[in-house]
Amino acid sequence: MAKYLLLKHYRGAPAAGNDVPMDQWTPEEVAAHVKYMEDFAVRIAETGEYVDHQALAPEGTFVRFDGEGRPPVTDGPFAETKDLIAGWMVIDVDGYERALELAGELSAAPGAGGKPVQEWLELRPFYGSPCITE
Repeated sequence: MAKYLLLKHYRGAPAAGNDVPMDQWTPEEVAAHVKYMEDFAVRIAETGEYVDHQALAPEGTFVRFDGEGRPPVTDGPFAETKDLIAGWMVIDVDGYERALELAGELSAAPGAGGKPVQEWLELRPFYGSPCITE
């Protein structure tokens, strides 16, 4: 088994097929999207492939050690995760092909107008996890 992280992005990824920002969706469209994600997690939990998932709030702060006895430095001159990452899911699958298959299914979550979002998800293996990427 190999663990993969599926990252959902607020921005920074190629445009989705149904590229209407979530803050412009109706409450019903948001609810349908969340239900799809929850149902997906339940389904792959039944196969033993689900590990965890979370949606992330847009707030956040970068923190860095700045020397002994000094307060931590916050934020910086770089893209901030809080602006980029909307959420994540961890899966534990037999291999890369299955990870691709599940990422494709997750990308089909409904969005505006009930149509699949077709969002790009970043698929990343855990460091040291056995995986084949070809």
